[in-house]
Amino acid sequence: MKLSTLVGTTAAAVLSGVVNAATPDEWRSQSIYFLLTDRFARADNSTTATCDTDDRLYCGGSWQGIINQLDYIQNMGFTAIWISPVTEQLPQNTSDGSSYHGYWQQDIYSLNDHFGTADDLNNLASALHDRGMYLMVDVVANHMGYAGNPTDVDYSVFNPFNSQDYFHSYCAITDYDNQTMVEECWMGDDTVCLPDLDTESSDVQNIWYNWIGDLVSNYSIDGLRIDTVAEVQQEFWSGYNKNAGVYCVGEVDNGDVSYACPYQGYLDGILNYPMYFPLVRAFESSSGSMSDLSDMISSVKADCSDSNLLGSFSENHDNPRFASYTQDFALAKNVISYTILSDGIPIIYAGQEQHYDGGNDPANREATWLSGYNTTSELYTWVAKMNKIRNYAIQWDHGYTTYNNYPIYQDDNNLAMRKGSNGSQIVTVVSNVGAAGGQYSLTVTGAGYKAGTVLTELVTCTNVTVEDSGDISVPMNSGLPSVLYPASKLNATGHPC
Repeated sequence: MKLSTLVGTTAAAVLSGVVNAATPDEWRSQSIYFLLTDRFARADNSTTATCDTDDRLYCGGSWQGIINQLDYIQNMGFTAIWISPVTEQLPQNTSDGSSYHGYWQQDIYSLNDHFGTADDLNNLASALHDRGMYLMVDVVANHMGYAGNPTDVDYSVFNPFNSQDYFHSYCAITDYDNQTMVEECWMGDDTVCLPDLDTESSDVQNIWYNWIGDLVSNYSIDGLRIDTVAEVQQEFWSGYNKNAGVYCVGEVDNGDVSYACPYQGYLDGILNYPMYFPLVRAFESSSGSMSDLSDMISSVKADCSDSNLLGSFSENHDNPRFASYTQDFALAKNVISYTILSDGIPIIYAGQEQHYDGGNDPANREATWLSGYNTTSELYTWVAKMNKIRNYAIQWDHGYTTYNNYPIYQDDNNLAMRKGSNGSQIVTVVSNVGAAGGQYSLTVTGAGYKAGTVLTELVTCTNVTVEDSGDISVPMNSGLPSVLYPASKLNATGHPC
């Protein structure tokens, strides 16, 4: 169905209160489950349907399939989902595969019928809202997708950008340190090229700014993840974010805080790639650098305007899964705990909770249904535990989502961090010693608790008492993190112990 045919329903939807124009502040407390629509769940509920990642083809996931598995997501404590782009894609199967991922769009006014109908997408939004959950949709403004050589593009296949006048002249990006080239040249290859839209053009800007407002309204979208943000001039994003009217988090795939953080001056948030790289390095083995991770916590807080509006992640569809570096479950639990309990809006990628171990694209785009949606698996229950801790902390401390996390202890293998207001703070101690690390204790200072305060270690649900000096002797077991919280606060419904 054409997006334009639904515009007449928008006013009624707004008046009925269906649209949740979710603000950045409302997103601070959310926890996001990210999925590729084609790879998460099928409408027929199959857990055996074949999906060979090497083929790079559609495997049959759909919006109705997601609806069918919302219990699986919500029971892990997630309050939002992020789905892949919804627009109509190039139809061909190529030697680079098909457009199952959603980043090769050709018609922005039509939906990808591989995933369902407009009713299905609206039903997904309604099903989430009925549960008090949010819908985030992935969008692409930088480029379109074309099966063929970049020097011989038939622009008439694009809607509405059906003329070369809407695009930058062809040149390939050969130097990602050249920002002008990054913004004006094309990505892709000779098999599937990605014609680069001239986003400096007022015509292109007006189309996108009107379109994004309609998309959000028509499908009751609560937030947006924006692809390839660094490939577009920064000034474009202010108008895009404003016209969307909801929280926008952009992909700036760069680990340099001085490069990435300025984009938060134009968008509500960015994916925290500066933290991602030292985070994975810190926990992929016992020789990982805790000092680099600690230093980056300080750098991100200093350089980004609001570290609590960044997307915190340790896996996604563009980078190798954490388990491709190590199969150690203790290390996986530490990286998940950091992701959920540090600054920012946590994002867990579908399959991470099942310890999927795919490497580079396409291996990291496995079908979640092949796990059987195992709700008793070791990492599924761990994710649920960490989300429960975070959600409970937010319930007690309304400042939790604006309070900046900061390190209070570090050695070669351990890092302790404090987050939250005085009297309600969480102290999280993560470790990279791994499952064979045995039992030991750490003396942590600077947690901010009064002497004699009884703290509950929320993983084992055992208590420790703050010493007269203010120090805490933190128990560490089998390489698992420790999470400390005042025992006196564990008296409300839904507490983690």
